[in-house]
Amino acid sequence: MAKLSIIGAGAVGTAAAHWAAVKGVAEEIVLIDIVPDLAKGKALDIAQSAPVYGFSARILGTEDFSALKDSEVVILTAGRPRKPGMSREDLLRVNLEIVRSCAEEVKRHAPDCVLIVVTNPIDAMVYAAFRITGFPRERVLGMAGVLDSARYRYFLAEALGVAPEDVQALVMGIHGDHMLPLVRLANVAGIPVTELLPREKIAEIVERTRKGGGEIVSYLKTGSAFTTPGLSAVEMAEAIFRDANRVLTCSVWLQGEFGFSEVFIGVPVVLGRGGLKRVLEFSLTPEEREALSASVAEVKKQMHLTGL
Repeated sequence: MAKLSIIGAGAVGTAAAHWAAVKGVAEEIVLIDIVPDLAKGKALDIAQSAPVYGFSARILGTEDFSALKDSEVVILTAGRPRKPGMSREDLLRVNLEIVRSCAEEVKRHAPDCVLIVVTNPIDAMVYAAFRITGFPRERVLGMAGVLDSARYRYFLAEALGVAPEDVQALVMGIHGDHMLPLVRLANVAGIPVTELLPREKIAEIVERTRKGGGEIVSYLKTGSAFTTPGLSAVEMAEAIFRDANRVLTCSVWLQGEFGFSEVFIGVPVVLGRGGLKRVLEFSLTPEEREALSASVAEVKKQMHLTGL
């Protein structure tokens, strides 16, 4: 029986459980949180929508980490959300111990799972989970590029007045201000966006994509984005459960790809059964390589701050 576990019953974890249920990703979905009864209440609320929507997944909520047993995929969302004025480095110090304790539980109870880390700052937190679990790189992934690429595609579609699903675009690098939305590869049904939008408008969209999370934080005041982050993690999980060989941008441990090693960074990969199948490597322009190098330098600085 396909089993998905989600650690953290906050907004992102709850959204992930909801999307997993309606998309039929797994037969059993377990939501775990240390706050007494929180996960139980969230899971019951989602479960009660089954007759209305028509899904049949079994959804459970618990505080007991032993419920991770036999999970094929675990999504880690536990952590504090970023608040207005808070840098990702500030958030790192807050969330490191949370990720540490959760990763230890995953290692203990679900040693064969694929772990998808959503907790921010993602590239540093997935590194922490990688070190603590000792899992191979194929089974420890960070969710970032799926979300960032979705934002990029949406902003391009909005500017062009076209269906978002017809926009293909790729965001690489760190999940943060140094991310790299690739302009030369962005297209609408194969037509380069550089042929459809003025350079100034594209530059504006690139910058808005880089600040996409902060924009939502500034509106919400007391929280951060949750609907699309939850769906993005489930998109990765679905590719793994269904051995779909989906091409998605994920934060993975590089071993020489794109000229970088021993760093987690967002790159296009093939996802299927067992997690990472391969990195899709391609030639970068000098400008793109310089931007990706800035991402790598920033992630390595954050990795150093973890002390792992």
